[in-house]
Amino acid sequence: MSFSRREFMQVLAVASASGMALSHKDVLAAKPGAGERLYDVPKFGNVSFLHFTDCHAQLTPIYFREPNVNLGVADALGKPPHIVGEHLLKHFKIRPGTAAAHAFTYLNFSQAAKTYGRVGGFAHLATLVKQLKASRPHALLLDGGDTWQGSATSLWTNGQDMVDACKLLGVNMMCPHWEFTFGAERVQEIVEKDFKGQIEFLAQNVKTTDFEDLVFKPYAMREINGVKVAVIGQAFPYTPIANPRHMVPDWTFGIQDDHMQKMVDQARGEGAQVVVVLSHNGMDVDIKMASRVRGIDAVLGGHTHDGMPAPTIVRNAGGQTLVTNAGSNSKFLGVLDLDVRGGKVQDFRYKLLPVFSNLLPADKEMQAFIDKVRAPYKDRLEEKLAVTEDLLYRRGNFNGSWDQVICDALMEVRGADIAFSPGVRWGTSLLPGDTITYERMMDQMALTYPTTTLNEFTGADIKTILEDVADNIFNPDPYFQQGGDMVRVGGMTYSISPNAAMGSRINNMMLKGKPVEADKKYKVAGWASVQENVQGPPIWDVVSGYLREKKVIKGVKINTPQIVGMGGNPGMSV
Repeated sequence: MSFSRREFMQVLAVASASGMALSHKDVLAAKPGAGERLYDVPKFGNVSFLHFTDCHAQLTPIYFREPNVNLGVADALGKPPHIVGEHLLKHFKIRPGTAAAHAFTYLNFSQAAKTYGRVGGFAHLATLVKQLKASRPHALLLDGGDTWQGSATSLWTNGQDMVDACKLLGVNMMCPHWEFTFGAERVQEIVEKDFKGQIEFLAQNVKTTDFEDLVFKPYAMREINGVKVAVIGQAFPYTPIANPRHMVPDWTFGIQDDHMQKMVDQARGEGAQVVVVLSHNGMDVDIKMASRVRGIDAVLGGHTHDGMPAPTIVRNAGGQTLVTNAGSNSKFLGVLDLDVRGGKVQDFRYKLLPVFSNLLPADKEMQAFIDKVRAPYKDRLEEKLAVTEDLLYRRGNFNGSWDQVICDALMEVRGADIAFSPGVRWGTSLLPGDTITYERMMDQMALTYPTTTLNEFTGADIKTILEDVADNIFNPDPYFQQGGDMVRVGGMTYSISPNAAMGSRINNMMLKGKPVEADKKYKVAGWASVQENVQGPPIWDVVSGYLREKKVIKGVKINTPQIVGMGGNPGMSV
């Protein structure tokens, strides 16, 4: 069987992503040169950016399932990124059964994952970066943040493994979010020592609480092929709300459109012919920001883990802005090529390339580094806790099977009626038959505030908590959204109406067949409290003990709420 250059090069192109089904037998294991053809992206224009985001400290290849529920409401209904499964394939003209279909959707995930293998890994990402830079030596490599958090080794090395890996990868600039959960002092130490002279740490929206001085550099200027380029950093605006405030007590955040406009104008005044925002807002927020701020050519976005095959083009008073989002877990690398002539962008090409570890050989230098940094923790990482007979995943607006295991462990170990687990979007997947190692468990919970809690809440308290989280996700105004997914709930069932008004979305709360009473108290277990000085065992002790005792995880019953008023929404496929 032969495969044309065009079929491989265009597998991810929006206009002709029809591609062809790449079977394991014919291509991934046995077809020489398949990877070279798939990743042969023709050079275009004279200014290029390579972009990855939300890798969540995953240095080695993993599995990662895309969501089957990513609901859009109000103006976001039916628009990227709020389309999943077949709806996404249709929108981006991607044929089912192709490599692109597996990369961008959850469809037939277990079988497709076995066919195409693991994704990501910094050694394989490094190979792809070097390959693309061979034809684009001028390209800037941009890191969208959520880089230092998400793995056991990053937690145990205080982020140092990821700092060193990014330096070796050749990152030029980054913006932050979960980085701040290592604390202000640690962040500044890395910026001032490790990154000095090599990586720009950019955040135009982080200021001191007293005099509103900028804490970090707001943007960086570079000259590429005679073209002046500005990259502006946008940190996650809700860091002190979504994460512990006491970790960054002296800094303010926020979206700050006015200041962003000032930075764009300032960069243009310094001669920038291209202005790119490296953002950790989340895609919906980026789309709104792009409609309000003039003079941004492209937003290379992160936070919401939306792997989008093509940019969204946003019209504004200054013309148009491309808004992209490059997925998560080292799974993708975005390539943005710009044709800049006459002092402005005339045309562009964009591709989001999946990092298939079976098709990209590991870079030897990066692999040696990874092996070295993991060596002291090897036995602990590889400890076998249990085997799963189910597909374990997290990503999606509501409970995933990994989340359910965590909730079940919290209720059983802590003796709770109900369990809450945060709706974070990081966390790798496991296929049926896989061993649950200590490392794969830690992928779900490696953060710096892991304490589990056991509290008594009234039914009214529980409803208030759920309503508040629901509004963070489904508020019709993106500027009132914080990105993540709905808090995961164990024990209690409920219904949710995403289109309802604030305070009216959560109904029909039931526990063991009985209505949850507003004035009755219930034992609720949770973890990752943003409060200071919380007492309790860490979540990894609770879950690892539970897994060791169970030995086999099977028949996980996912506690999905009843979703009301979302019929026909292309952001839902169940």
